Amino acid sequence: MAIRFSTAILVGGKSSRMGQDKALLQLNNERFIDRLTREFRPCGDVFLSVAKKGDYADLGLETVADEHDSIGPIEGIRQALLYAAEEYVFVCAADMPFLKKEMAYYLAEFVSSDYDAYVFCDEKRAHPLCAIYHKSLLPLIEELIAKGKYRLNGILAGARTKYVDLSYSCFDKNCVRNINTRDEFLSIGGPVVFCVSGIKNSGKTFLIEKLINEFIDRGLSVGVIKHDGHDFTCDIEGTDSERFYRAGADAVSIFSATQVFVHERRGPSIGELIERMRDKNVIIIEGLKDSSYPKVEIVRSAAGDHPVCDPKTLICIATDANIPFESTCPVFGMDDIDGIFCCILDRLVCH
Repeated sequence: MAIRFSTAILVGGKSSRMGQDKALLQLNNERFIDRLTREFRPCGDVFLSVAKKGDYADLGLETVADEHDSIGPIEGIRQALLYAAEEYVFVCAADMPFLKKEMAYYLAEFVSSDYDAYVFCDEKRAHPLCAIYHKSLLPLIEELIAKGKYRLNGILAGARTKYVDLSYSCFDKNCVRNINTRDEFLSIGGPVVFCVSGIKNSGKTFLIEKLINEFIDRGLSVGVIKHDGHDFTCDIEGTDSERFYRAGADAVSIFSATQVFVHERRGPSIGELIERMRDKNVIIIEGLKDSSYPKVEIVRSAAGDHPVCDPKTLICIATDANIPFESTCPVFGMDDIDGIFCCILDRLVCH
């Protein structure tokens, strides 16, 4: 490593597009803020730049609070440079869970007397919240704030900035990815799993089709598992694969360039089926009304007049009429696909 540096993690944003504090979102059962703190602690002192004194006090980490309110990350960088023990500060944002300490070390190799800021860039833009800044930039930053110029590009334009192209490093653009929205968060974690349940002929298939379209429209991959309480036939009578199975084969597989089908003479666990779809963003299970999985229950007047699932497992209820039953969860009309979809995201993605 060429120089010593402190690390400042900016957590003062409002997370308005996410609808929840992004720093506390979890990836692989670890909060973003904990991932970044663990990652950069070997580099030296690590602290949080927060909006108000007392924010994140329960995390037991060093913090420095903004003096100027609601002017964005430029104030976070200012406070980081004022507070840091070292002359150089690696600044990053709490919504960048894929950052690596090696990136900071790599930037540090470019430090010289010729520059004050060292910033990763790609073919589209610079990344001022994945950068090393020198304390000598404080007068420039304070001047920009005094003039009401809060955009970080103002720092880069006024400083002696060294741009370090990611394409010439061993790091890809995913490393500097910001997770700003629920859709973006859903796309990076393990699959979200939930059921669409209800008694027979309640409309489960119809709702699942609509939800599949909602997820796909947001660029997310979807897997569906259908539970059938009765035995079922997977093959078309008379085909080769059906004949092989009836002849006694324990398993028959048929595949082409675009699809695969496996017919086995056993009943797999739901966990095994989910594991096979682990690469999907979303897994919807049709049925399993008695399971512990979170679920959307459909209550249709023609099929039944009350919910049958455990209330503790319900995300929401979809119904086609004003049926007089008590519910502790949100209730939507069957055609309110947007409301049902947003409720699923609120319950399973942001909590």
